[in-house]
Amino acid sequence: MSKDHPRIEAYGSVDELNALLGAVRSYSPPERVDGILRRIQDDLFTIGADLALPAGVDRSHYRVPAVAEADVTALEKEIDECEQGLEPLREFILPGGTTAAALLHLARTVARRAERQCVSLAQVETVDPQILRYLNRLSDLCFVLARFVNRQGGQAESHPTLGKRL
Repeated sequence: MSKDHPRIEAYGSVDELNALLGAVRSYSPPERVDGILRRIQDDLFTIGADLALPAGVDRSHYRVPAVAEADVTALEKEIDECEQGLEPLREFILPGGTTAAALLHLARTVARRAERQCVSLAQVETVDPQILRYLNRLSDLCFVLARFVNRQGGQAESHPTLGKRL
């Protein structure tokens, strides 16, 4: 399999995302966020292992658990709970703020790329649909966590000027 095969691209981006979340954790986010990210890192390791198994391989020889619907539901629950303390968005925000929040915004973009690469892989090989759902919800959670971390750190959100020059 070549280095640019859709499967390698997909699990490479999942691995990159996992490493990026480790970097976020190194900036000591709030304890609750650190716990969420630790669980997500475990899930991403499982997703990467699943994606690394080539099409047609006998999966019974490998001990790779599947991503469950409950894993996706857990992400949705975290989104809802973290959003409760945040002001509703009325306009776009610029990525940034604390270092941990800025890295969470970056993680959101890497999660979106991983999702797109998994969608591309699913066009040529079988991909567990729960992986696609998980990555989609994870990118949303990264956005909410970035806002949550900034709020916890007393960092105001910054808004784009949208063409208005100062």
